[in-house]
Amino acid sequence: MTPADLAERVRQVDDADLARVDAWWRANNYLTVGQIYLQANPLLHEPLRPEHIKPRLLGHWGTSPGLSFLYAHVSRLIRITGQQAIYLAGPGHGGPALVAAGWLEGTYSEIYPRVGRDLEGMGRLFRQFSAPGGIPSHVSVTTPGSIHEGGELGYVLVHAFGAVMDNPDLLALAVVGDGEAETGPLEGAWKGISFLNPARDGAVLPVLHLNGAKISGPTVLGRKSPEEVRSLLSGHGYDVIEVEGSDLPGMHYGFAGALATAWASIKRIQEGARSGEWDGSRPRWPMIVLRTPKGWTGPHEVDGVPVEGTFRAHQVPLSGVRDNPEHLALLEQWMRSYRPEELFADGQPNSDVLAANPSGDLRMSASPHANGGLLTRDLDLPDFRDYAIDVPAPAGARAESTRKLGELMRDIYTRNPDRFRLFCPDETNSNRLGAVFEASDRAWAEEVLPSDVSLSRDGRVMEVLSEHNCHGWLEGYNLTGRHGLFATYEAFAMVSASQTIQHSKWLEEANHLSWRAAVPSLNVLLTSTAWRNDHNGFSHQGPGLIQTVLTQRGSVSRIYLPPDANCLLSVADHCFRSRSYVNLIVIDKQPQLQYLTIDEAIEHATRGASIWDWAGNDDGSVDPDVVLACAGDVVTMETVAAASILREKLPHFRVRVVNVIDLMTLPRRKDHPHGMEGTFFRELFTDHVDVVFAFHGYPGAIHQVVHGRPDADRFHVRGFIEEGTTTTPFDMVVKNKASRYHLVIDALNNAKRTPPGASDLKAWCEAQLEKHSAYVVEHLEDMPEVRDWVLPARDVAPY
Repeated sequence: MTPADLAERVRQVDDADLARVDAWWRANNYLTVGQIYLQANPLLHEPLRPEHIKPRLLGHWGTSPGLSFLYAHVSRLIRITGQQAIYLAGPGHGGPALVAAGWLEGTYSEIYPRVGRDLEGMGRLFRQFSAPGGIPSHVSVTTPGSIHEGGELGYVLVHAFGAVMDNPDLLALAVVGDGEAETGPLEGAWKGISFLNPARDGAVLPVLHLNGAKISGPTVLGRKSPEEVRSLLSGHGYDVIEVEGSDLPGMHYGFAGALATAWASIKRIQEGARSGEWDGSRPRWPMIVLRTPKGWTGPHEVDGVPVEGTFRAHQVPLSGVRDNPEHLALLEQWMRSYRPEELFADGQPNSDVLAANPSGDLRMSASPHANGGLLTRDLDLPDFRDYAIDVPAPAGARAESTRKLGELMRDIYTRNPDRFRLFCPDETNSNRLGAVFEASDRAWAEEVLPSDVSLSRDGRVMEVLSEHNCHGWLEGYNLTGRHGLFATYEAFAMVSASQTIQHSKWLEEANHLSWRAAVPSLNVLLTSTAWRNDHNGFSHQGPGLIQTVLTQRGSVSRIYLPPDANCLLSVADHCFRSRSYVNLIVIDKQPQLQYLTIDEAIEHATRGASIWDWAGNDDGSVDPDVVLACAGDVVTMETVAAASILREKLPHFRVRVVNVIDLMTLPRRKDHPHGMEGTFFRELFTDHVDVVFAFHGYPGAIHQVVHGRPDADRFHVRGFIEEGTTTTPFDMVVKNKASRYHLVIDALNNAKRTPPGASDLKAWCEAQLEKHSAYVVEHLEDMPEVRDWVLPARDVAPY
């Protein structure tokens, strides 16, 4: 049958179909209410008593019946058409509805055999919900079929669009709650259709579910006139289909028609694009506005106060059920209104309910697209060694390190045309990653002008000036089994930091679920960093995402600070191969000193931290007088320069230089799986010599990660302390007291012995700082001896 014929079958609901859909919907509503309220007597085989009610009533009823209604009809669409689909619930606290759906489809019991599709299993389904030892109240990682938790509102559309990119057969149903529609990320997310390619990508069907209220009041779009809502969404480029009401069976017929219209439109768009008939203009993709009462089919009135259709239905419409006999009676009346005796036999769904389910992997709760590790294919990666920079001597020349990463990703694009993308907020060239445009244009579905550069319908580089969109697209892309990188200016990674946290939490919990297959890691590159945003100023200076990722569990969090291009290449190769981590890579885009050959970089990255013998004068035979440690590109340069000054001025003062590339090697092994063993930690830092540590981020991070190490108080950390604005590069490190001169003074002040000449050297450093301050004001640039500094050849110890 043609798509048009199939759509017509979806439109025409016969009596048998209506009975199946309505029975499934009533069953799901019954299970939803049961999860919120009951700990016993799941099928009301006896009158409800207070002891059948949970001691704590937690959950969200108001959005749930609408979510179940949509699920029932999309399942019918799948049964008729064979469409592959996943369901993303923006109103994430409608969790009981999606858990119930998975149970009715059988997936839940397949994954969790203890929660069988029988009376005992139904009891466990109810008892576990939002309870100690059970499951959360939202559509969490434990919910089969979910890639979108929804607990933090605003991201359902970006996850849906990411899921369908390079996924041509997938339909992502994205339910947008009208409370969620008030958030900034969601407002920006409507633009996803401006980047979708119908010939290569799947489709997103947004359903804006307007039930008019949030937790304690009305919603903005719920109170706007239909004309205004239609104009808003039409202005975003959507073909708006509207369904409104509460009467049955009229709503079943009305929504079936709307869904048929939307699906037929999607198939026409895709078939036209894939048959060569597409004229290249952006399609007007369909979306549905569904208006239903909040708490639909629940109590109309409680204690003389309206509930259904008001904010009072948002969470638990009947409170105090254990102590209020009238409320207990209302609850029983409400639950019996779904006629459970017709729907379940000894807890097992009846034939009508079961017949409403799609089969096998077409069940939305069983879709492999929602367990993307099952579909993940390894990237075909080129050998990163082929992109290495030649380093004849350490710290002797400069290069833009991220350019080499751009070249590597260019070839990853070429070798992986269906499973790799770069996501970047309009900064690909700025971040020196522009080599990717040799392999792919930017994705663009709007008008293309002759003056545009690297912009086309077929592009697969994702640029939009929204960290939320880029981050969320990559999350959806990862969770459905594809690979990528999110690159952004360091300070503005904090715009989407809550998304990083939520994704980390998802991966952390997925690690405890054997049925969740490992997915490609979320790779985040921070460049245009705090230390080199001297030209942009204070607003562009903020290394806070390091601190954010540092707080996540060690099973997921990874933080890399490669000091040069070859280290970056080694780290990137590892991250692109990894699974189910959040990999944070921090390195600047400006020309920077190069230290290690590619083989040395590989060894250094593998170890996570190393002594740089060539930078110090410590032969290891005795403990050094001080350890100069560093993590981060700019502070590494300052540390190497400080060590050079000490070697030149005080040659008998023993200095050890340690560079840390993997920040998570510093905690103890019991605190993080990358934590180095105690013997290796002592080999690097000794167990009693003071360590002057120059760090890319906030100093407190180092104190946090070395907690519990031998004599942790001996670590003296210099890092970003929120100083500096529009100034010179070196003035940034001076203002944050992390310059080479500050490090030399620190080293002398904290050494176990005071060498002869220490006072003179400290005075010289103070004079250099004064000279610098005067010079930059007069000349508007750094002193030549700093600006052009490289490690003198005579100062380089043999490898």
